[in-house]
Amino acid sequence: MAAAFMLEIREKLAEALRQGIQRAKADGVFPPDCEETVKLETPKDRTHGHFATNAALVLARWAKKPPRQVAEMLLSYLPEVGFLGRTEIAGPGFINFYLDRSWLGEAAAEVLRLAEAYGDNDLLRGEKIQLEFVSANPVGPMNVVNARAAAVGDSLARIFKTCGAQVEKEYYINDYGVQVWVLGRSIEARYRELLGEAVEFPEEGYRGDYITDLAQEVLATYGSELRAKPEEERVELCKEFGYKKILRSQQEDLKNYGIVYDVWFSERSLHQSGAVDKVIKELEAKGLLYEADGAIWLKTSLFGDDKDRVIRTADGRTTYFISDIAYHLNKYERNFTRVIDIWGPDHHGYIPRMKAAMAALGIDPARLEVLIAQQINLLKGGKPFKMSKRRGEFITMQDLLNEVGNDAARWYFLMRSTDSHLDFDLELAKAQTSENPVFYVQYAHARIASLFRQAAEAGVAWQGWRPEDAELWDDDEAEILEQVARFPELLITAAEGCEPHRVTGYLLELATLFHAYYNRKRFLGEGPEVSHARLSLAAVVQRILAKGLSLLGISAPERM
Repeated sequence: MAAAFMLEIREKLAEALRQGIQRAKADGVFPPDCEETVKLETPKDRTHGHFATNAALVLARWAKKPPRQVAEMLLSYLPEVGFLGRTEIAGPGFINFYLDRSWLGEAAAEVLRLAEAYGDNDLLRGEKIQLEFVSANPVGPMNVVNARAAAVGDSLARIFKTCGAQVEKEYYINDYGVQVWVLGRSIEARYRELLGEAVEFPEEGYRGDYITDLAQEVLATYGSELRAKPEEERVELCKEFGYKKILRSQQEDLKNYGIVYDVWFSERSLHQSGAVDKVIKELEAKGLLYEADGAIWLKTSLFGDDKDRVIRTADGRTTYFISDIAYHLNKYERNFTRVIDIWGPDHHGYIPRMKAAMAALGIDPARLEVLIAQQINLLKGGKPFKMSKRRGEFITMQDLLNEVGNDAARWYFLMRSTDSHLDFDLELAKAQTSENPVFYVQYAHARIASLFRQAAEAGVAWQGWRPEDAELWDDDEAEILEQVARFPELLITAAEGCEPHRVTGYLLELATLFHAYYNRKRFLGEGPEVSHARLSLAAVVQRILAKGLSLLGISAPERM
């Protein structure tokens, strides 16, 4: 995997601090059993150095001396560290470390040498991760929460892969049980209405206009002859016709959104293969099932759930819950080291239930990771907005994508933590101004591409990275390169916390720095050496913007 320049410096500095503590202990300055753990942070304020540590404050308790005095002693034992310019003891005893300027050229050279591999790392090497997300019931169009989950899941998969993991994206098709039967009844009722019958529509039926559309397709395919069949057969045929049609539509919508799954897993297959019956027998053998009110219950309350749960109803039907248990057991049987589900906001209470079921099967519930994609508030001009569409009583994913486009949708879905409610302003998402963050970041990439076209037209040839470029850089370039050098560490943080919003925030900061630099500095007309040095910096920034946007599934345009 690719190296990460600033991470390597951090590791070398941390090791130097540990060696310094050990040397001081050997001289009797610190007691032999004192703390050796070193914590290095990247200060938010650049004036506080590139790295900072509170090691002296921790050691002061052992040395029984003031922290600032301990800091001075620790620095006196610090071995030489490459690229370290100066140190400073600040406040009650923090130690701030400032790198010398020689690191700038090394960092830039690494970015341009590694290109799209910059930031790749081994954090998750050896991990086999399953990401299951969206998994919308095939009974209607997908909504905007599904679109948010899709963006999060796809981006996480990309981030995990760049951190060395083997990743499998999976969609669980809920093609068994009551919801698809209700779909069949709904379509069958509308079909008979189209034939002129007075029909009492099912109370629990789906009432969106898409049901009438499906009924019309059934009529066009089978004509009126379907009416002569027994009701049960009509409903079954409408169910199969409808759910398959909806599923194909969902798959096409996701593909158009740039989401490609590795596995489409059918709930029906769990029942057909006997996996559901098998898990029921396993739970029964463990003495975890009992009968009450004619139903079969699982003792989930023994494993942290607030009450026991039904797995088979009094009329003999298995519940969604037992299917989900069998499905998750199947995941672990496929030897994933991590299983991550992304669920909608109405599934928060389902988490302890599923974790209890895993514990009942002897699986560590901590191995089941669940992210909640929270609700989205659509705005227009800062005010609540509801699109008027004929697909039903909700705004579909495709409605939104048609309105703002894939790139804007992905950015806005990813710019806040997944578990935070999200305000999505449709007008802002389409605006081609600096107020629109996705436009602002993409424009930075396109602006750099334009710079190189202008340079070529002016006869200024950029020859790739040259060490002498760094000699012409000042504080402006240093500020940008410090942000660039944070990128590998940023990816590790995003992967560890399952937080793709870290990437959007980072890219916006980098784009802001570059736009400001562009407005202050001339790239052409100040001599070939200066132009080359500044174009080298622009090339570095462009590589990072392109890599970051690709991890979000967002395009990096050359022209805008």
